[in-house]
Formats: sequence, C-alpha cells, structure tokens
Amino acid sequence: MEQPRTAALRLLALAATALAASASSALAQKTYDPGASDTEIKVGNTTPYSGPVSPYSLIAKTEAAYFRMINEKGGVNGRKIKYISYDDAYSPPKTVEQTRKLVESDEVLLMFSALGTPTNTAVQKYLNGKGVPQLFISTGGSQWGNPKQFPWTMGYTPTYRGEGRIYARYILQNHPGAKVAILYQNDDYGKDYLAGFKDVVGEKYGKLVVAEATYEGNDPTIDSQILRLQASGADVFFNVTTAKFAAQSIKKMAEINWKPVHLLNSVSSSVGSVLKPAGFENAKGIISVAYLKDATDPQWKDDPGYKEWSAFMDKYFPEGDRANSFTVLGFCTARTLVRVLEQAGDTLTRANVMKQAADLKDVEVGMLLPGVTVNTSPTDYFPVEKEQLQRFNGERWELFGPIVTGE
Repeated sequence: MEQPRTAALRLLALAATALAASASSALAQKTYDPGASDTEIKVGNTTPYSGPVSPYSLIAKTEAAYFRMINEKGGVNGRKIKYISYDDAYSPPKTVEQTRKLVESDEVLLMFSALGTPTNTAVQKYLNGKGVPQLFISTGGSQWGNPKQFPWTMGYTPTYRGEGRIYARYILQNHPGAKVAILYQNDDYGKDYLAGFKDVVGEKYGKLVVAEATYEGNDPTIDSQILRLQASGADVFFNVTTAKFAAQSIKKMAEINWKPVHLLNSVSSSVGSVLKPAGFENAKGIISVAYLKDATDPQWKDDPGYKEWSAFMDKYFPEGDRANSFTVLGFCTARTLVRVLEQAGDTLTRANVMKQAADLKDVEVGMLLPGVTVNTSPTDYFPVEKEQLQRFNGERWELFGPIVTGE
C-alpha cells in the first residue's frame, strides 16, 4: 500500500506536470486578426500603376518580387506573404475605394507602402478608425509620424519637411546672397517641402525667394512655369517635382540655357527614371539628398548590402531597372516589413504588428547609406531620418558633406 507521503509527492508531481503542459500550451497558442493564419499573411497596397506618376509603381513591383523570394525560402515564421496591390492612379477617391476593398473584402492584416501624400491622407482616418496598420507609407509627408493622433500610421522615408530644411540651410550657408525660385506641386506633398524651407529661413523668405510657381499633378507640362521662374532672375532653383515633371524641367532649363544652382528633391533623384530621360549632361551639377545607396555607383560594388540587393535583382526581379532608386527603396521597405513580421512571431494581431513596428533598433537593411539605420519607438514613428547631400557629376551621384537630419 502506498504511503501517504509518497502519494502526496506523486500527486504534486502530476500537478506540476499538468501545470507545465498548460503553460506550454499557452505559450504555443497562436493569435490572429483578419488577414493572418497558420499558413498566410495578407498584406495590402495601393500604388499608381497608371496615370502621370506611374513610374513610382516600380517600388511596389520590387516589393512583390522581394516577397516572392521570402515565400520561396519558406515565408515568415512558416507563413507565406500574400501581397495584394491595386492601382489607384494617384487619385484619392480611387485610393479610398481600393483601400476599402483591401480591408473589407480581401481582409488584409495591414496596409503597407501605399504611395502618395494626398492618397494616403484620404484613407488615414478610415484606417485609424478601423485599427488597421498603415505601415511604412511610401511618401515623406510629416503627418505620418504623429502616434498620438494617428497611432496606426507610420512613415518610412525621411520627411519632405525635414528635407526642405536641409536645402534651406545649404543655401544660407553656401549662397547667402541668393535669389531663389521655387517650383512645387500644389498639394500636401509640395507644401510640406515649402513649409520645411520656411522653418529655416523664417522672416528672410520674402527677401530670399524672388519667384514661386506651382503645378497640378495632372498638368501636361510645366514649361510655362520654368520660363516664368527664369525671368525672375533667380540664381538658385529649388525644384519640388515628381519624376515626370522633374525630367521635363531639366530638359527645359537646358533648352533655354538657364543654369542656376539646382536643388532637386530626392523624390526625383532617380538616375534611371529622371536623370537619364532628361539627359545626363543636362542634369550635371544638380544637388539633392540621399539616404539610399546609388546602385549605379561603383563604390558599392564590394559592399555586402549591394551584393545582396544585386543577387535579389538577378534572380527575382531581372526585368527591374537596376539604375532606378525605386528598386532600392522597394527592397529596403519590404525587408523592414519582414523584420517586423518576424518579431511579431505567432501573435499576428494588428496591435502587435504596430507594437513591433515601433520597436526597431538600429536595423540595417543593406541598401541604406553607411550610418543610416532604421529606428523607431512608441513616440518616434519616423523610421529613417538621416541623409547626406549629393551632387550629380554627369554620370552618377557623388556624396558630399556629413550625414545630416532635417528633423
């Protein structure tokens, strides 16, 4: 007959085993929101595959290729990424329609890297009201880093407003007596750059800036604006335009032999989609900022990050334009999202996705410039904030000066 003490010990051991099994079960429990399962993670995107800014769709195409690579290698924690990307033609009403479809019909876990300031603005309140992550937006609007008001929205690239401050400081330091002409798109994107410029020059703005011109995103040409700005006598030109209009402006300036100091926003600094169509000789001397490695620059040929990007392009996106910075940006954003999803583990809820996105510490994604890493926190929703000035030498960009921030 079993002694009472022995029986008690055996019961205690059984209880401990049961408790351990229960704890193990709890730890192994998987938690999902719509768009996630044991086998799949649905990621939504809108981008302009058609319309005047369709060249930017290369970012989404690169992201799609990156996710194909991840899926071929087994996915994220055993789950394949289903990337659903729709054309919004850079039209806010269309963005609203497509975003609602992605959330309510396709039931994506999150929205990722949707392109455009006016387009993302149109769905920001909707997504925040629904508690759907609006993650790593493909635009530098300063409103994408306001976690108190919009806790479900996070940008990725350095802000347009911060970039505007960098150019203003450059002008004041290097061309203090300048007469500045500014061209910008008449929407939140263009006005953000202008606001950053004004942050730095303040009351000097009226004296420093001798001419301003705007254009609409669906305008056929900006030739008349360039002629008007040249007539102002400006010797510094701050050019805030998207790819199509940037190429037009560079060509027109060469045609009329207008040669001011030319500051071009980084949105349109792509060698492949802007400078090459505009003519390398025409683009010589243009100044911009960079946070990405220029894939056309031979200085990176032995760089591990470049080699990784190049191998990815060779195998998974051979038709992609290797001279275009959009393929570099798409690689970086997609790789950062994969890091967030890895950190989320088996708790694939929308709240945990945002929690992990706000907990990135010195993350290197290969094709950011040396000294530039991804950093976020619950109060810092600007993942990439550092940049460096660069000048186009007629063949490629040359970096100069220190790493700077406009924030």
